[in-house]
Amino acid sequence: QVQLVESGGGLVQAGDSLRLSCAASGRTFSRYKMGWFRQAPGKEREFVAIIDRSGGSTDYADSVKDRFTISRDNAKNTVYLQMNSLKPEDTAVYYCAADGSSTYYLSRRSMAYPYWGQGTQVTVSS
Repeated sequence: QVQLVESGGGLVQAGDSLRLSCAASGRTFSRYKMGWFRQAPGKEREFVAIIDRSGGSTDYADSVKDRFTISRDNAKNTVYLQMNSLKPEDTAVYYCAADGSSTYYLSRRSMAYPYWGQGTQVTVSS
């Protein structure tokens, strides 16, 4: 089992950057594939990015590709989401999630992730 705590959210202007962090408890962080999801008011939770156990493979939603970068530091039990060129439509609560399955498949489905953080608010003003 793993506990996740996100940080780094805030209020920024369009075009600004933010870096979200997600700190994980436990000594087995490197066994988890890690994902970022977001949920805007009145909308369903959506996939943002995912990274494999080693950090060598990533996947992004089309809406954030080339603007967001997911990375991880297994020595620090932390996964990051660097968000550049932020847009008002990026406004949402951002969640990190952990998938401990043994497959190499990187799932975009939130149901594949049994562990979730509490979320951090990102607000982008125009």
